[in-house]
Amino acid sequence: MVEQTIKARRIPDYLYPRRGSAVMFKNRFLESLTKTHPLTPLIVYLPVVIYFIAYSSYKLNFKTLAIFVLFLTGAFSWTLAEYLLHRFVFHFEPKTPIGLKIQFMIHGVHHQYPRDPKRLVMPPVVSLTLAVLFWYLFRYSLGIYAFAFFPGFVAGYIAYDMTHYAIHHFKPPKNKLRTLWKHHLKHHYQAPDRSFGVSTPLWDYIFRTI
Repeated sequence: MVEQTIKARRIPDYLYPRRGSAVMFKNRFLESLTKTHPLTPLIVYLPVVIYFIAYSSYKLNFKTLAIFVLFLTGAFSWTLAEYLLHRFVFHFEPKTPIGLKIQFMIHGVHHQYPRDPKRLVMPPVVSLTLAVLFWYLFRYSLGIYAFAFFPGFVAGYIAYDMTHYAIHHFKPPKNKLRTLWKHHLKHHYQAPDRSFGVSTPLWDYIFRTI
């Protein structure tokens, strides 16, 4: 088992894995916002993907090839955003007690309790905020092309969340996808300062954090 692997380097206490589930808020409502059913990303964001593709085709009259290329570019761009967010936002190094609390709320809770099934996909309150920010970023930088680019980006996010849940919830498959399991579990149980990619290890190879 990966959990039993002798660690290559010391894991900080606030990232050290353990069993069980954390209570993040005493308030029941706030606590409920930190827990998410694994199908939530599909339910919330698949209609968004369909709407933007339909809008690009029927309202903006984009050619099928143009939509396809922009969609794939958006999905590929998500993998870079995923890597950068995970490495520099989720894994910022806290220097103060307040920083530790913030880091725990953002991502430390997942590292401490990596098998908590209700905290394996991003809560909608967080993902929707990020989605709105990214949408306006793409809308103002890409113009109308954002309508075909954004659904690809969102589809990449859906694939990321589903992959992340599968890695923590199911046994590694006996095919090439097994590499994703090894890569991400290495991040949790051996080297939390490396292997930041979840849906692909590509950017870890490029930025030498493999």
